[in-house]
Amino acid sequence: MRHGKKFNHLGRKTAHRKAMLANMASSLIEHKRINTTLAKAKALRQFVEPIITKSKEDTTHNRRTAFRYLRNKYAVTELFKNVSQKVADRPGGYLRIIKLGNRLGDNADMAMVEFVDYNEIYNPNAKKTKTTRRSRRKKSTANAETTTKEEVVEAKVEEAKTEVKEAKVEVKETKVEVKETKAKKKSDDEKSGE
Repeated sequence: MRHGKKFNHLGRKTAHRKAMLANMASSLIEHKRINTTLAKAKALRQFVEPIITKSKEDTTHNRRTAFRYLRNKYAVTELFKNVSQKVADRPGGYLRIIKLGNRLGDNADMAMVEFVDYNEIYNPNAKKTKTTRRSRRKKSTANAETTTKEEVVEAKVEEAKTEVKEAKVEVKETKVEVKETKAKKKSDDEKSGE
């Protein structure tokens, strides 16, 4: 009986599963974001988060422990140099899993795994910076910049208007020429008909 065994084997033997998770973890640490299936993403989160927690304290023992799991010295270096500094104040929950829908070929649930601290665009708990009141001097220079921009825009609008007027004149001239040629054709047809 397998009561209480919640570990997802991902349809692989132990060695294959460990190698796959190590490679995915190295890619995640290197690129900060990867796309994979939802089941692998959840397994990867369980695999990587304890390693990231260990990386917060840079000791030889922790580096060797991380290398034992990751099997990639460049990923370990990146983890202890950059990633650990970025996640230093976060007490866990370093990864975000975003569902992407189903894969085209086999309809598998796809997901994107990324570091929470490396995504500046999607950060729902980000603190909004308060706007402070500024002195009039800075405001006047800002107004001067906007007025110069407005003047440039107005000049461009005037140029466009003159171009449109010139185009209208050309259209009228071509209409007059077309009418003259039609009149000549009619007169020629009448002469040839007589």
